[in-house]
Amino acid sequence: MPKATWNGAVLAESNQCEVVEGNQYFPPDALNREYFKESSTHTTCPWKGIASYYDVEVDGKVNKDAAWYYPTPKDAAKNITGYIAFWKGVKVEG
Repeated sequence: MPKATWNGAVLAESNQCEVVEGNQYFPPDALNREYFKESSTHTTCPWKGIASYYDVEVDGKVNKDAAWYYPTPKDAAKNITGYIAFWKGVKVEG
């Protein structure tokens, strides 16, 4: 089962992930929400649309913009609406 961890904490775990461009996108209900804080960062992907970000915070340590998602993706990426992916040292395995 795919699992995302950082700083010793399990951020997300699910068998319902979607893989896009080599990234595991976890469904929203797979998140351990206590580790996530909304970020004001946004980026644009030409085919997926506008991404929003979360800062990940574990034991007082913050990993800025370590998770991203597409709240309203373009049609080509509808399958990952609201799903969350990780980078910046977050370990995704499984």
